[in-house]
Amino acid sequence: MQHMIFDAHLHIIDPAFPLVSNDGYLPDEFTVDDYIGQTASLGVGGGAVVSGSFQSFDQSYLIAALAALGPTFVGVTQLPFSVSDEDLFLLGSHGVRAVRFNLRRGGSESSKYLCEFAHRVYDLLGWHIEIYADCKTLVDLEGKLCRLPAVSIDHLGLSKEGLPLLYRLAESGARVKATGFGRVNFAVSQAIKRLFEINPEALMFGTDLPSTRSPRAFNPVDIEIIGNALGDAATKKVLWDNAAAFYRLGV
Repeated sequence: MQHMIFDAHLHIIDPAFPLVSNDGYLPDEFTVDDYIGQTASLGVGGGAVVSGSFQSFDQSYLIAALAALGPTFVGVTQLPFSVSDEDLFLLGSHGVRAVRFNLRRGGSESSKYLCEFAHRVYDLLGWHIEIYADCKTLVDLEGKLCRLPAVSIDHLGLSKEGLPLLYRLAESGARVKATGFGRVNFAVSQAIKRLFEINPEALMFGTDLPSTRSPRAFNPVDIEIIGNALGDAATKKVLWDNAAAFYRLGV
């Protein structure tokens, strides 16, 4: 059975807007039209456009992408802690729902401001924060992360060594993106089963398109991996319900 999908992690890369080289890397073009074409058969009904390291603090591409994709798509942006409340509310009016901390690649605010920023955007707008990092590098932040009002971790935390911390974060209420299966070094199906057992609300599927710098790009078989691991009812939660609720779709 094919479920409607909320794609909780996708990138739009439009060279009409500013791009910043990251360690000498600039991604290939991947426009809104490219995304729509590549996902036409998947049943995507909404999603979250996520800013990459190569977009730094630019908001123009994101505002344009969300306008083109429509009201069931939301934004995850990168912002300096110095951003004004006025600008935060303006971004919220365009559909932004979260701030990303890219601790792996850079291009975002540093972890120094992570906790204070997380509380600020949650209190003002109900936003959450998203963290791109190898979970094994977050051990020193565990206590603080477990106390945050709303947080999600990208790409299943990336490493086998980080799984124990990822499981503890999920137990404390953190969300986990079931994305980027080609980026991890462990059995995805086993991790997904364990995470769902710990917290049925935690997992949120995303395509991670266009899978920049991933050893293996997204393949529709990734959706089958989830279905085979969890069964139909749980898969519906992971493919749509959990993310649609967490991103406050329609609010």
